[in-house]
Amino acid sequence: MNTKKQGLASFGKAGWGTIVFCMAMFWFFVGFCTDGNNISAPAAAAHLGVDAGVVLTRNSYAGLMGVVFYILMSQLARKIGAKKVASICLFISAVSFYFIGNPPSLLGYTIAYTFLIGSAMSAGYVAGGALVAKWFPKRKGIVMGYTTMGLNIASATWVLMMTSVSNKISFERAVILPCVLVAILGLIGLVFIKDTPQERGMNPDNVSDEVYAAEYDTNEADSTDSRWTIGQLLKTREVWTVGLATGILQLCSTGVMSQLVSRNIELGMSQAQAVSMMTVVAVVGIFGSWFIGVLDDKFGTKKTMMVFCLWYALAVLANVTGTTWGMYLAVFMIGMSIGGSANFMSSLPTSVFGRQGFEKVNSVIFPIQAIMTCIAFLIDGLALSLTGSLRGAYIVVAAFALVDIIVVAVTRDHHYNLDYKSEQKSQANHNATAAVE
Repeated sequence: MNTKKQGLASFGKAGWGTIVFCMAMFWFFVGFCTDGNNISAPAAAAHLGVDAGVVLTRNSYAGLMGVVFYILMSQLARKIGAKKVASICLFISAVSFYFIGNPPSLLGYTIAYTFLIGSAMSAGYVAGGALVAKWFPKRKGIVMGYTTMGLNIASATWVLMMTSVSNKISFERAVILPCVLVAILGLIGLVFIKDTPQERGMNPDNVSDEVYAAEYDTNEADSTDSRWTIGQLLKTREVWTVGLATGILQLCSTGVMSQLVSRNIELGMSQAQAVSMMTVVAVVGIFGSWFIGVLDDKFGTKKTMMVFCLWYALAVLANVTGTTWGMYLAVFMIGMSIGGSANFMSSLPTSVFGRQGFEKVNSVIFPIQAIMTCIAFLIDGLALSLTGSLRGAYIVVAAFALVDIIVVAVTRDHHYNLDYKSEQKSQANHNATAAVE
């Protein structure tokens, strides 16, 4: 079965198990590190007796320090495999989040958040990205559409869940629930998840042996680290354009969603209304994740991403207008945007570089993505500290999205992707044979 003719759900039982596992890791990532800050940052600030803007600024510093964590986890994934790294990171997240709710000091909070964002992002993007690249190299668009639904489900449920539990037993005690759940997920990954489809007796993308032989690079030597050196990657243009392009979109999502409740309160909503609007955004985003994945699958990652950047900029600017119509238009547009932005974090690197040696490629690209993501906290924190409003931060985010169109445009898609090169060669041979006949 040709990958282009496969259905939108034909991934096999084991494939779906991998997808759901990655989806769950994204659910925790959003709850721990982005949207969850709508409740955890004010709670930590109240616990410590400091302003919320101070906590958000510390989040940015912690995220930047977490780059060391991402590099270490990326290198470890090359040595022991993505699934073990995912489980290790989920266990670290469990311990770290407890201290987010019970910080002994501002320094203690910063250290805990460094380990939290380092482990949660490494689980979802370093380990999860490697799993998607290995299992679904040509279907990564629609697969990321499914996995990133976890982000939006978290946006729709996390704040409501933690607010409800916190109102009954305090936030300090409420954090125990997700800590236990994420540890259980780590155990599930360790026992049931496999690093490659071959370990389950399957081919990548769940294709037949005939399609795999004809349309994929089957040279096992290409799958090793020997394809790249770190020095080569650092000198490769696409490493930087891919890292910046995808990181900027995550900067946009983190900058918008981590403070969307506060922003809508600025615009005149009550806290209950603002939380409800965030839920609506997230529900729209569930469809957005899937829809952007379908477009990626149909039109290619690069074209889809360029149009997406423009859409995202317009979505944020609609909120910036401060008007009632703009606020409600932004609910829909931002919802579609948050659903799609995370898709590209793994989809674009896989599209450009392929699955062969992906762990090494991602070990260089992901720190670039992570640095850009964490700048969002700095933008929000500075905007609150300097102006008392998030409007300026949202304008900066929109500008980043527009600049990102250029970054994506100069990226050479499929340039190092051996599976696509094999498919092109096979197609050329087929056309030549048909012409002779």
